[in-house]
Amino acid sequence: MNIAVSQVTLRLPENQSLKGKRQVVQSAITRVQNRFHVAAAEVDNIDRWQLGTIGLAIVSNRVDHARETMEAAVNFIVQNYPEVEVLDVAIEVFPFPVD
Repeated sequence: MNIAVSQVTLRLPENQSLKGKRQVVQSAITRVQNRFHVAAAEVDNIDRWQLGTIGLAIVSNRVDHARETMEAAVNFIVQNYPEVEVLDVAIEVFPFPVD
């Protein structure tokens, strides 16, 4: 079994409020969950109205599938949310149980 996790840090330069940020971030989370069947949540920068951090996770029996899914989910956010600037992306895939 392999676990892939990703942390995506976003900047919303045009945003003016926490409510506006949450609408964009929650939309991205919901759409990524539905399309790629990954676990997703806002994990950092929760009270900062121009920054957001989304955490993603998936379990797969293949390393390449896990990594490709994470990369596709990040690319989906980039392509479908032009108002969002991606500041940082970290993707890690590791076997479980760890030997």
